[in-house]
Amino acid sequence: MKKFLSLLILSQVMFVQGQSFVPNPPELDLKSYILIEPNTNTVIAEFNSDAQIEPASMTKVMTSYVLADQIANDLIDPEDTVLISKKAWKMEGSRMFIEAGKRVSVQDLLKGIIIQSGNDASVALAEHAGGTEDGFVDLMNAYAGSLGLKNTLFQNSTGLPDPNHFTSTEDLAALTANFIKRFPDQYSIYKEKQYTYNNIKQLNRNRLLWKDDSSDGVKTGHTESAGFCLIGSAQRGEMRLISVVAGSPSDNARFDSSQRLLEYGFRFFATQKQLSKDIPLKEVTVWGGKSDSVEIGSNEDIFVTLPRVVFKDLTVNYNYKNNLKAPITKGQVVGSIDIVSQDEIVSSSQLVALNDVEARGFFGRLFSSLWLWILSLFGIAGD
Repeated sequence: MKKFLSLLILSQVMFVQGQSFVPNPPELDLKSYILIEPNTNTVIAEFNSDAQIEPASMTKVMTSYVLADQIANDLIDPEDTVLISKKAWKMEGSRMFIEAGKRVSVQDLLKGIIIQSGNDASVALAEHAGGTEDGFVDLMNAYAGSLGLKNTLFQNSTGLPDPNHFTSTEDLAALTANFIKRFPDQYSIYKEKQYTYNNIKQLNRNRLLWKDDSSDGVKTGHTESAGFCLIGSAQRGEMRLISVVAGSPSDNARFDSSQRLLEYGFRFFATQKQLSKDIPLKEVTVWGGKSDSVEIGSNEDIFVTLPRVVFKDLTVNYNYKNNLKAPITKGQVVGSIDIVSQDEIVSSSQLVALNDVEARGFFGRLFSSLWLWILSLFGIAGD
């Protein structure tokens, strides 16, 4: 498994050869924020990102995540129709304007949640998927646990205030990253700028969609106690960024803060492929095999996210033992690949065999073992 280092230190002022540097992240009037590159698990900037916050309507990202997973597992069909309850119809706050006693398709309700931030749509689908909203909340918390969200607890599907309803910007960034990776079709709804239901047209509350063509999500949130909040995401080339800001003092300020974070990340950092999967990197001697060697490399493309000014100084180190013993199976881990920047490991991943090597017969293996032992006595058959 890849282990990527956080770049919080690198995001501070960094001098390279006395000239190029990366400035500090922008100073923002927020209770908490985080900026990540999700595909490389890189934290570019953060402030109080593990502190508990009130998520407000950002809660609906988990609501729609659970529903996306239910659809993917054929537990819900987007064409199913949902009978709207009085509870859903009476919901306060932002609404889709569905009517009690009528049936609405799952797909329409999903758009009502994601584009219109409808509390009524959230409750309607929560009741459909979980039997009751409380039952659905149990699902939300189970999914949060499975995703490793350590500072998250939900009490409802909408984000309405509750003292025991909380999360963190770090957890929301991780949730969003998983949503984008696992359910790209459902995630694509987040970039739709408007939706009309019951002859009522409502615009997506995420104004980043109009400010930046690379922006494709995600979700606003606001209550008096939470302040103004926003999960934003954008992709430019190989690089995707997710920002989460919480506790902004005004509607405009949250969009300004999000945009400044995203621009900071895209301006001073980059994501680049360093190695391609299944491309031989080395050839290692094999003992006791029908072949005398095996090709080794990575079984996945390896990307890194770093300050733009340091890419020219990257080095790649391969750590492995020579004289591998057969049998060897394709995909077998034989070592590690470390990508190093300025004497620090910024990426570590597995080095694997790229092909099978069958073992020789008994006497062939015995001869190889004896010969390897003799060589080791003279220090020839080292690692």
